[in-house]
Amino acid sequence: MQVLKFGGSSVKDAVNIKQTVSVIRERAQRGTTWVVVSALGGVTDDLLRASELASAGDEQYRQSLQQIETRHLETVRQLIPLTEQSALLSEVKSRCNELLDICQGIFLLGELSLRTRDRIVSYGEWLSSRILTRFLQTEGFDAAWADSRELILTNDRFGHAQVLFEETNQRIQAYRSGNRSPLAVFPGFIASTLEGVTTTLGRGGSDYTAAILAAAVHADVLEIWTDVSGMMTADPRLVHGVQQIPEISYEEAMELSHFGAKVIYPPTIQPVQAKGIPTWVKNTFAPHDPGTLIHAGKGSSPQTIRGLSSMNQIALLSLEGGGMVGIPGFSGRLFTSLAQASINVILITQSSSEYSICVAVDSNLASKAKEVLDRQFSPEIQAGMLQPVQVELGLSILAIVGDQMKNHTGISGRMFSALGRNGVNIRAIAQGSSERNISTVIAASDVAKALNVLHESFFADDLREINLFIAGVGNVGARLLAQLEQQATFLEKQLRLRVRVVGLCSSKKALIQTNGIDLAQWRTYWESQAESMSIQAFSERMIDLNLRNTVFADVTASADVANTYAGLLAKSIAVVACNKIAASGPYAVYANLQHLAKEFRVPFLFETNVGAGLPIISTLNDLIRSGDQVHEIQAVLSGTLNFVFNHYDTSKPFAEVVRQAQAEGYTEPDPRLDLSGTDVMRKINILVREAGIPLEMDAIANPGFMPARCMEGDVDSFYRTMLEEEAHFAALYREAASRGAKLKFVAQFKDGKASVGLQHIDPSHDFYHLYGKDNIVLFYTTRYPQQPLVVKGAGAGAEVTASGVFADILRTLTA
Repeated sequence: MQVLKFGGSSVKDAVNIKQTVSVIRERAQRGTTWVVVSALGGVTDDLLRASELASAGDEQYRQSLQQIETRHLETVRQLIPLTEQSALLSEVKSRCNELLDICQGIFLLGELSLRTRDRIVSYGEWLSSRILTRFLQTEGFDAAWADSRELILTNDRFGHAQVLFEETNQRIQAYRSGNRSPLAVFPGFIASTLEGVTTTLGRGGSDYTAAILAAAVHADVLEIWTDVSGMMTADPRLVHGVQQIPEISYEEAMELSHFGAKVIYPPTIQPVQAKGIPTWVKNTFAPHDPGTLIHAGKGSSPQTIRGLSSMNQIALLSLEGGGMVGIPGFSGRLFTSLAQASINVILITQSSSEYSICVAVDSNLASKAKEVLDRQFSPEIQAGMLQPVQVELGLSILAIVGDQMKNHTGISGRMFSALGRNGVNIRAIAQGSSERNISTVIAASDVAKALNVLHESFFADDLREINLFIAGVGNVGARLLAQLEQQATFLEKQLRLRVRVVGLCSSKKALIQTNGIDLAQWRTYWESQAESMSIQAFSERMIDLNLRNTVFADVTASADVANTYAGLLAKSIAVVACNKIAASGPYAVYANLQHLAKEFRVPFLFETNVGAGLPIISTLNDLIRSGDQVHEIQAVLSGTLNFVFNHYDTSKPFAEVVRQAQAEGYTEPDPRLDLSGTDVMRKINILVREAGIPLEMDAIANPGFMPARCMEGDVDSFYRTMLEEEAHFAALYREAASRGAKLKFVAQFKDGKASVGLQHIDPSHDFYHLYGKDNIVLFYTTRYPQQPLVVKGAGAGAEVTASGVFADILRTLTA
């Protein structure tokens, strides 16, 4: 004996019904089969909508009912042979006329009671089950139809009636004894009172109908047929990379379904669990997929967490005050008053001090719940012993479920840490004594991100994912995108990591694709789809998308872009910057960004601010964190200036060498920042600050070597004036050469003072043999007093800068 239940998607239309019958045909070979069926997909919602239109005095209800009737009649015509359609078409038409009469009465009265609502929605299952039964008969099955309302008896709590199991079981068993057909079809969801008034078992109640039938006759198996291949580790509509759950205990399935897993209706589990009936969740459209087995065992999966689930439209009611401390029966009054108002409490949490208690309820009942509780505790509120009930809306409950959780320490910490790193604030926490479920109340806007974060954290085979937004699509930005594309396969196979570029922006426009930008075609998309957008709007869009593991990479030199960092860090969005403006600007700005990064536990990384891809800042950070102290820094920090002075020998004009450096991508967008020494000032400023010393830019000495007139006007006039001042640059070169020295632009910090400037470097100095665009930094510290710690290498160029940004992006997951 087996019971099969088919959901609305399985009987959505004639095509799906034929697929359902093919499943029934295969299963019926095993023996006696009872089939429970939902309404045609979407019909219950359509019926509710029609009834609400009627109660609102909107005559559009007639059109809605006509569409429902047409859909059912068309389904009959597509399934039943023409010569056998008449009786069923007449039956469908008759029932639809009844519906019209009921809704007309609602329209005239302007009132829709729960009892009448139950009567209206019952037609959906009644019609679908009659159509399926007749189609089975035309396909050669000896199929009987049974009215569930004559078998399943309930109280009169319309909309969510409670089953009277003793009377119900007697009727179902009597039906089985009297029915000789090997196949029987039952409408799901509907039942009746002892007086014969139609009731319903709640949305999703067809699963419950099937479980009630299976338990009453001690069926060998219950199968729930739907449009997914079993229960999943999370909702696939919200979470990437979900996994099928091969088997699960009754208790785990009940927990997951209670907190929003839509595959199975929560009350379904109890009847089959009581009788130990194995229950399968299967896919009508992929019947050979293994599905999920729900049974009494604990399963063989090594996963500590079986799955994640969420429940939306939650309100949190908080009652606080010293008047409840140590008072016996206080909680009893609270729960009794809510129960008497038919308000279900979904989650409870109370402080150990007994100063406050929170309960979560359906948000639709929040106002009613507040009214009930304020009235119940009005004496204490008026006396100032309690505060009025506070209501917080826009919340959801997120739950992690697993029987094996109680055997593993650190689950809660892992959960809260993962959520905290992604800026998900937890409003309330609850964990049962069974340790099978940890539930948290969070903002509804954070649900998708939180589910993805936890799925990534608890399911080891899942890819970790970075959602990357990039400001700057010029030289460095283009190289970064090329590197990301080149390394994508390596990252996925070797590191189990996917970097998904979601957004690109320039100073005037942006491209955002929430499913990720195809990096092989990003230029094409940029040219054809990028829209006008400011950096501020781009930043706000990034925040609104609220994706997990979001990283913002700034590869510009824009102050406007740097001004967005604080807002992003405060939203737990990691910031990676090769833009030096934020870290080298006013110390208060730098300190605030570091504070925000610590407060919100989010990385703020800017390794490429100094030395492009060289590990200069990270080396300095390691020294400081390990207890060392920096006493002196000597450095050549401008790849541009090193390139220029390594190539300038007066054989060609100084201006031409600078232009070559810019053409090869070594300079800032405005090369005057390099030639003036401002860029080097920023770099030494950043290093000194990272060493723990608050330094401002205007405290850095910079005598400069450029004629003042060269720095006036625009970039074109800058190059023209340099040509006119060639004699000045030639004189600088010849003076150094006459002393056997080279010109190097050196940054220094010693005795609390910083400076930058052009120096003559003799052959004995570490800086003398510094070629091309190389940078070098010498750290003299407590541990390295005589022989400094040296970091040396290529310190400029789009390729190495992009690689440094790339490394920082990957580091955000571990920083």
